[in-house]
Amino acid sequence: MFVPIANEPRDYAWGSTTLLSEYLGRTASGGAEAELWLGAHPGCPAVVTAGAHAGTALGPALEALGARQPAMLLKVLAAAEPLSLQAHPDAARAREGFDREDAAGIPRDAPHRNYRDPHPKPEIIVAVTPFEALSGFRPEAQAREVVEALAAADGRVAPLLEHLAAGDALAWLLSGDAEVAPVVAGAVAAGDALTGTHPVEADTIARLSAAHPGDPGILVAMLLNRVSLAPGEALFLPAGNLHAYLSGLGIELMGPSDNVLRGGLTPKHVDVAELLAVVDPTPLDDPRLPAEPLEGGTAYRPAAPFELRRITGAHVVEGGRGLLLAVSGGTATVDGETRALAPADAAWIDAAAPFEIDAAEAWLALELDTP
Repeated sequence: MFVPIANEPRDYAWGSTTLLSEYLGRTASGGAEAELWLGAHPGCPAVVTAGAHAGTALGPALEALGARQPAMLLKVLAAAEPLSLQAHPDAARAREGFDREDAAGIPRDAPHRNYRDPHPKPEIIVAVTPFEALSGFRPEAQAREVVEALAAADGRVAPLLEHLAAGDALAWLLSGDAEVAPVVAGAVAAGDALTGTHPVEADTIARLSAAHPGDPGILVAMLLNRVSLAPGEALFLPAGNLHAYLSGLGIELMGPSDNVLRGGLTPKHVDVAELLAVVDPTPLDDPRLPAEPLEGGTAYRPAAPFELRRITGAHVVEGGRGLLLAVSGGTATVDGETRALAPADAAWIDAAAPFEIDAAEAWLALELDTP
């Protein structure tokens, strides 16, 4: 089965006006183009573009064909400004939270709803351009070194050192305590003093304070790893990983979910208690996900029920279910039929037999370990 699909970019305020359209050779809308969703998630489903079900959302079209729904969501993400600090639940927490909020009568599209579906949202992102992100807690000694440098430059930051020692720094920064605001102000004022010794942290403070003045997330960022990805490098963000994307273009693959627990750097709903229940505070030395070379491509294989492949030539897949996005022209041979691919073409593939994608550049998301 080869089902051609398409979608329109989502216009979140942090989106770039150029990166996504330039990469896919699309006509730019003139406004923010933040994410292009390819999948069947009801929040923004892709639409079938040819055949008997043309014009129908992918989910209902597959249901009419008697086929299974995609258990993943592929996105092109283009960030011109920082996204919110956020984490995602595991499967058990997603199910429990969804049922709890349904039982409470909270509409699924309510701004204050945390769980819009019952699914977990593990995700990976692969950089297409240089890509900046925050991902996971850094070792405590590294965080303390940065906070000590800030406190030395501006004494208002000193109370954060006490909370680092007590192990409750994140909870305190997000608590709404009146003492937090002057600590954040002190850190912003001291940011330039870090330029010589901690240039990356100085840059993070400058970026976040420009986009979200006074937000406690500016200091939460000092507790996290700042990661600079070169094109082709990837991050894996499992359940509980506190993260924020700062800038760049990337290909993102995740579970079929839009469950987001936010922790700042956003005007949207922040549920501190729920976030703290989900966040994993275990320090990470390096959150990058290594790439694996393949014939005609590269694979990114996280500890999740999917993998992402970047195709850069003739690439054969031993059957399976996947979401395809062509960046260059090429061909897809599925079920014995060869179809031409133009830049920005996309499709849902469900094939028991081997199939081949031949393109200078394309992305293929594959489901794993599904019944």
